[in-house]
Amino acid sequence: MVDRVGMKRTLNRILEALLPLLAVPAAFLIGAVMLAALGVSPFEAYAALIVGAFGDVSGITQTLVKATPLLLVGLGVCIAFRGGVINIGGEGQIIVGALAATAFAVGMKDLPGWILLPTCMILGALAGAFWGGIPGILKAKLGVNEILSTVMMNAIAVQLSNFLLRGPMIDPKEIEQGTRIAQSALLPKSVWLTRLVPQTLLHSGAILAVVLAVLVYIFLWRTTIGYRIRAVGLNIDAARYAGIKVPTYQALALILGGAFAGLAGSIEVMGVQHRMMENLASGYGFSGIVAALFGGLHPLGTIPASVLFGGLLVGGDKMQRAVQVPSSLITALLGLVVLFVVASQIWSRKRARRRETHG
Repeated sequence: MVDRVGMKRTLNRILEALLPLLAVPAAFLIGAVMLAALGVSPFEAYAALIVGAFGDVSGITQTLVKATPLLLVGLGVCIAFRGGVINIGGEGQIIVGALAATAFAVGMKDLPGWILLPTCMILGALAGAFWGGIPGILKAKLGVNEILSTVMMNAIAVQLSNFLLRGPMIDPKEIEQGTRIAQSALLPKSVWLTRLVPQTLLHSGAILAVVLAVLVYIFLWRTTIGYRIRAVGLNIDAARYAGIKVPTYQALALILGGAFAGLAGSIEVMGVQHRMMENLASGYGFSGIVAALFGGLHPLGTIPASVLFGGLLVGGDKMQRAVQVPSSLITALLGLVVLFVVASQIWSRKRARRRETHG
């Protein structure tokens, strides 16, 4: 009898672990129906997507380049969710992080690289932390819904970027030539991140992101502060009863989430673009949420999830060119994955409550 109960529990755990993995094939199945409705062969379209993302060195490295900001944003999302708050402000935090890194790098370009490069990363993280801290403080002090405030901070960051890139931070060459393209001056080469594979965009920021994922896991599961953040997320009332200052740790979770998104912005501008420009965030703030959800809101699970969704973004471009489908189809696929992942988590929680009720 004991063995049967233990086996049943093991099977339940395996089923709950596999459920999120089924979200991708389920989303792709519905996507196949959508492709067929557009008059496109699903097999041809998905073959182009897979080959584009993982078919050669160029595709693989580009996938890893896309996965890097997704992973960093996803780590911030994991911390926020574990603290019982929702950070939808990654997009804006990426922008202000990139702006801070760019402004310092261009303004202090004569500093040696060993000082300039890490300082730009730190300033990017601090800018993101500040941007995430505003909703965090509003949540802690006034009980303002963090979903609304983080979304509004995204809009403010976009307008701030537009103002700066068309005014104080615009490249002087754009003014001289009369083109006035909204972009900053080129960053000094001393802050360009090292290329890991020649002739590609894959940079050392990808390694840093993986290292930080391990550190976030240690922080959340092996430190007192991390334990308190998770306690607040698991049960606010129990955490408050245990003497944990719930508002403080909710604000801290949003601040840390903003820091990782701001770091993602600084790494993106230092490793890929080498200048600040419009649309630098490229939807990473929202796609990072998808990656974190698919990774089970676990820092280590977010690593392969980010690679998968980085591949979807890269392969989606290839699929669009190969079979002439709208780019919005990839957005729809990501949305379907979120829908199925969230549905699987709700179903898992209902199963868990049912087991507790019926023994």
